[in-house]
Amino acid sequence: MPADPAERRVTVTGPPRRSRRSPGYYRPRTEIDEQTTLGHTYVRSLMRSQLRVALVVFAVLVLLVGPLPLVFAAAPQARRLEWLVLGFCLYAPLILLARWYVRRTERNEEDFVRLVEDR
Repeated sequence: MPADPAERRVTVTGPPRRSRRSPGYYRPRTEIDEQTTLGHTYVRSLMRSQLRVALVVFAVLVLLVGPLPLVFAAAPQARRLEWLVLGFCLYAPLILLARWYVRRTERNEEDFVRLVEDR
């Protein structure tokens, strides 16, 4: 037997353990899974934010494409103008609008996941 009891003592260090949650711990993911009123509110907020983004894209699309028949009617003999507008002047803004839409909806979903995570 060692003479000094402190020599036998070993200190073990590691990552801190998760503390136990109190019984009244608030878990948004459970609320969503159980389809409670609060869970419904969370899902509804995600749907509203996605709808808002879609309406913005739709409005910009209407502003881009809506006046085209008027532009084409103003110059009935200019077939090159139609192809120029449709092929070059409209294509790039539509691609940019689509990229913005995808990024914004993904950001909304990431925010929602962060909101309901168990952390």
